[in-house]
Amino acid sequence: MAVRTRLLLALIATALVAVLEFAGGALSGSLALISDAVHVCMDVFALALALAASIGATLPADRRRTFGYGRVEVLGALVNGTLLLVATVAIVYFAIRRFAAPVEPHAATMTLIAAIGLAVNVGVGSLLKPEGKHDLNVRAALYHVLGDALGALAVIAGGIIIWLTHAAWIDPLLSLFVAAIIVAGVVRVLRDATNVLLESAPENVDSADLTKHIEQVGGVAGVHDLHVWSIGSGSHALSAHVLLDDRRLSQATDVLREIDTCLQEHFGIAHVTIQFECDDCPVVVRH
Repeated sequence: MAVRTRLLLALIATALVAVLEFAGGALSGSLALISDAVHVCMDVFALALALAASIGATLPADRRRTFGYGRVEVLGALVNGTLLLVATVAIVYFAIRRFAAPVEPHAATMTLIAAIGLAVNVGVGSLLKPEGKHDLNVRAALYHVLGDALGALAVIAGGIIIWLTHAAWIDPLLSLFVAAIIVAGVVRVLRDATNVLLESAPENVDSADLTKHIEQVGGVAGVHDLHVWSIGSGSHALSAHVLLDDRRLSQATDVLREIDTCLQEHFGIAHVTIQFECDDCPVVVRH
């Protein structure tokens, strides 16, 4: 099954769970279930971003967008994170109010809806797992789904405890727990999106180690003005000035090919721009 088909099916299933949990939360009076529904919305955004990134990666570059549309997902991530932070503040506000005036939710409805959500999360995780091994966008979405499974488990456990003890304060406590999970995810999303916009080096790339790899290529005497950044998730670029010893142009082409191979194999950098320099090359004076 193609990665886009898997992502689309996962997106539809997760969106249905979000609608179900919002309705179930309103019906049962469970703030925890509504909080988990907000968390599921985060997964919907994550899956939508992964799908958009998969589609955007195939769109050709044009005269204005010479790198293509890889950063569409980054803009979406910033919008997603901002909206979720606002929703989380609302959850915390209502949870604090519930502590002051506890309302016991309908435990059976709360538990049943959360169990359905957990079952769908397991199914979505199984659907995405094969693609997550080699696709960074799908892997990120998979982490979101696993986090939501944790939230659903917490709501199920809370529903059972409320059913047995009628302790109404457990519901707002679970809401705060789910809110903490959401904040942790949002902080990670906003951090990653900001790093891409600031053209920071990718997390898996150490610029000092990268420089050492280039300097080990035969014929390379030094590296300076090195810049490495992300165009989008899993798409990295590099530019650098490389100092060569005195050699023919045909030999310089072999050096460039070896640098390209090294950067692709060790760091996953496919878009490489190298400017060669030579301090010891003779200067030809024309009369």
